[in-house]
Amino acid sequence: MSDEVVTPFRSYSRTWEEIEAMLDNAEDRLIQWKNWYEQCRKKGDLDGMKEAARNHKALQGVVKTLKWTLGEEGVGTPLE
Repeated sequence: MSDEVVTPFRSYSRTWEEIEAMLDNAEDRLIQWKNWYEQCRKKGDLDGMKEAARNHKALQGVVKTLKWTLGEEGVGTPLE
């Protein structure tokens, strides 16, 4: 294993519209995972609840990062 740090190539080619669309998609999926969690809870499906909670939490980070990228007022660093 090498200790060499590889810098990824970044094209910086995403448009603000693409980022906005990604945010809308992520917010929609956030709602879907919350609904899935509730359905699983009603059925007593603990594994489904865990999966839904994990994905919902991950998408919260995605949403915050995209909002931060867009400079949305009131959104702090996504690292906290």
